[in-house]
Amino acid sequence: MTRQTTPPHAPTVAAPPPRRRLHHIDNLRVALTVLVVLHHVAVTYGNIPVWYYTEPAQDPSGGLLDVFVIVNQAYFMGLFFLIAGYFVPGAADRRGGRGLVRERLRRLGVPLLLFALLVRPFVTAHHYPEWVRLFQAEGSELPYWLFYLVSFDPGPMWFAEVLLIFTLAYLAVRGLRERRAPRTDLTPRPPARPEDTAPLRWLWPVLAFTAGLALVTFVWRYLAPAPYWPVVGLPSPGHLPQYLSLFTVGVFAYRGNWLSRLPGTAGWFGAALALTGLVVGRALPVVLGEAVQAPGTWQALVQVMAESVLATGAVLTLLVGFRRWADVDNRFTRWLSDNAFAVYFLHPLVLVGTGMALSGWQAAALAKFAVMAVIAVPACWALAAAVRALPGARRIL
Repeated sequence: MTRQTTPPHAPTVAAPPPRRRLHHIDNLRVALTVLVVLHHVAVTYGNIPVWYYTEPAQDPSGGLLDVFVIVNQAYFMGLFFLIAGYFVPGAADRRGGRGLVRERLRRLGVPLLLFALLVRPFVTAHHYPEWVRLFQAEGSELPYWLFYLVSFDPGPMWFAEVLLIFTLAYLAVRGLRERRAPRTDLTPRPPARPEDTAPLRWLWPVLAFTAGLALVTFVWRYLAPAPYWPVVGLPSPGHLPQYLSLFTVGVFAYRGNWLSRLPGTAGWFGAALALTGLVVGRALPVVLGEAVQAPGTWQALVQVMAESVLATGAVLTLLVGFRRWADVDNRFTRWLSDNAFAVYFLHPLVLVGTGMALSGWQAAALAKFAVMAVIAVPACWALAAAVRALPGARRIL
């Protein structure tokens, strides 16, 4: 006698058909990784000394590199978080909560640890003699282990650190909702996602999101004005509301299939927003003066609003634009995509080494930026491919 575990007349629920891979998102992730490399090349030769190796600009072209860095910072890491958030719910559906935790610890936690232990000592070694001289001038000694500890930060791997925290928070909220849901004998299935052709209301939600992001960011920067969080290593804590909100948007975007449903008009609207935010944001410091940098002032609120408009517009433009013009898949694009995270992990080695090799060349900041960019971008992918060829490396990179 067999025991029946499901009601005899229960409808059979077919598993949803597998959806095609979003090649334009792979290609967008590659483009953003290139932008990260160029961003840090610009920091190397500009006037914002927040990198392992810098040569402060001695000519006006360094100001152009600073603008490039500031504009990038307004949106590109937030877009990384949106893309990362988009793939979390599906991974949780397939692997379960514990399986996703194990996978994320392997793919984010282990690289974070390896960066701290293996990469960071190389990219900070040239600072050690200077620190030793400073300590000797005070009559003290500085062993390397102490230098390593007091100067610690995770570098660009702060992204992996914060993303891991966001993912664990998502799983905690998901687990709480599942525990509160009515218990049945049927295995719960994830909700069906809308078809690619289903209409999407996007205009007013986008405008509301932009205004809300600006207000929350304004309040956050007033309450937590620190430009840098030591030890944690977050280089842009003022953008933390954007990172969290866009990660959350990515989670909802997966359930609603928004990336495929966004109409082409959203891209053009985003381009108009981005251009408006860029022009207004660059004009405000000239018109309103240094008050735009003072937390809590109305001038700062206007500046934050322009920054949020730029960020939302850039995100819309890139998501729709890459879907329209960069939804391609071939051997080369797959190679670029497969090695993109390893590039993110390893690029400080390439940039610091290249910067020191070019240190004797006297040239304008923009010229050095261009030369290093031409050298560093392909070198980063070559190094990433070589490292991923090592046994076991592909499991974590």
